[in-house]
Amino acid sequence: MENRQHVLPAENGFLGGKVRIHHIAIWVKDIEAMKDFYVSYFDCTASEKYINPLKRFQSYFLSFNGETALELMNSGMMEGTAGARPEYGYAHLAVSVGSNEIVDRMTGRLRADGYTIESAPRQTGDGYYEAVVLDPEGNRIEITV
Repeated sequence: MENRQHVLPAENGFLGGKVRIHHIAIWVKDIEAMKDFYVSYFDCTASEKYINPLKRFQSYFLSFNGETALELMNSGMMEGTAGARPEYGYAHLAVSVGSNEIVDRMTGRLRADGYTIESAPRQTGDGYYEAVVLDPEGNRIEITV
């Protein structure tokens, strides 16, 4: 990626001061044990488990006092599958920008600036409107409402 002159969103009002870290996601082996650990030791509140049987995916969102959350994710495709599959540990950082329109505009801006859009804006099965962009080192950033 070539050097770019970056304009901070706060300086041009693009995001209107509504940006906050929404959640950080990690892939886990034992989703129930991990949920119990965080709830027991860090006083988190766990969401209902989300299950997508088609993708063999399940997750919990653990809320820290109603603020930033930790998403615990597990997929049946992780064990015993060669090739492209998620690794355990860090999965993505989710940044909340305030509205579907801003998710769309920000995704368009990042695309125009040459960043890789891994997933275009969409409504997910668990109810989020989001897009996924790769930062300059390939880390996933989920842009969500």
